[in-house]
Amino acid sequence: MVCKKRILIISPHYPPSNLAGVHRSRLFAQHLPAYGWNPVILTVDERYYEEKLDLDLAKLLPQQQQIEKVEAFRVSSPRLIGDIGLRAFLQLRRKALELVRKEAIDFVYIPIPSFYAALIGPYLHRKTGVKYGIDYIDPWVHRFPGAEKTFSRHWWSMKLAGLLEPLAIKKASLITGVAEGYYQGVKERNPRLERTCLFGAMPYGGEPGDHDKVRELGLKPYLFEKKEGKLQLVYAGAMLPKAYKPLEQIFRAIRANKALFRDVEFHFIGTGRTPNDPQGYNIKPLAQRFGLWHSFVFEYPARIPYLDVLVHLEASSGTFILGSTEPHYTPSKVYQAVLSSRPVLAVLHEKSQAFGLLNRTGAGVTIGITEDNISSLQELVPKAFGKFKEFQESFSPGSVVKKEFEEFSAFKVTGKLVSLLNKLQ
Repeated sequence: MVCKKRILIISPHYPPSNLAGVHRSRLFAQHLPAYGWNPVILTVDERYYEEKLDLDLAKLLPQQQQIEKVEAFRVSSPRLIGDIGLRAFLQLRRKALELVRKEAIDFVYIPIPSFYAALIGPYLHRKTGVKYGIDYIDPWVHRFPGAEKTFSRHWWSMKLAGLLEPLAIKKASLITGVAEGYYQGVKERNPRLERTCLFGAMPYGGEPGDHDKVRELGLKPYLFEKKEGKLQLVYAGAMLPKAYKPLEQIFRAIRANKALFRDVEFHFIGTGRTPNDPQGYNIKPLAQRFGLWHSFVFEYPARIPYLDVLVHLEASSGTFILGSTEPHYTPSKVYQAVLSSRPVLAVLHEKSQAFGLLNRTGAGVTIGITEDNISSLQELVPKAFGKFKEFQESFSPGSVVKKEFEEFSAFKVTGKLVSLLNKLQ
């Protein structure tokens, strides 16, 4: 398809940044040309990133992709301003205006966080008339943990979010999110947007080509070794705030049924408090409390490169997925597990889309939870695990009904975005 439209994606972090949010922009940009939209990426030069770089991730980018980079102010000592969107705000705004005017940009799309970058949208609209949209990878206005303490950093963050978000969305033509719940509050706080703005929910999309790159690069696992006779389950990624309560009950069930779980290891990867802290344990204290640490439960808190995560998923016996007591968990992690050709053991809200998808496709074994039945996990987990052991022994990737996952591919998810963009032209 000939590219007739041009979209500017303002993403302060972009590969080789190893932050999870960069995949949102990366995958959209990869597939947009197939739908007639040519992306121009505006980002910050990686020299100004604080996190460790993931150089292999940059190898997933299309060779001809147009990427424009700006400089940023360095992080001061003591660290007063860390957010890259704030440190590079003026530079990004200046370059964005230049690109909109010179590159005949038809639409500006801004994934958040960084939340400050969203304020560039109304500025560009005011200066040029270009339409813009905001993509909620995370909610902006919400109660930050610790915000109950007046004048604390989190209290100020919550107050600032309440002031800035209305300015950013005022002239937006499009608001999207990883799930509807991520922007539902925006609609409730700003009902007039229903008349002037399009809304759309689309999860992270799975990308089969990423797994092909793992094999092409010959990457190997290094966090754990394959052990004969051990069932090694991997949980990869940050923990959801409301997932700790069910995890506590799961650990309680393991402690009470150690004979059943004697050959099982749970490996938690990238679950730490901050991306770069190898000592920022979140799971370890809970595992120690139940006497499971380094016998049944292992944690590697620091974030590791994305392709390395895929390597460890492929090296595992199965993928462990833990949702929360909220139903809007999206199927992106489930699809990633399917692409790694490993069976899934999932604890999810029984009304979540991912829960139903797993049950229909034969990709794994599920344990359904609600806000009210968390305590029942002590009984449900041993029964489900016994079922999973039998399932894992006979599991064949070819038996999974993969067709149902196609709508969660990065290509199909990008198509949903394009359908909204086309309505705005």
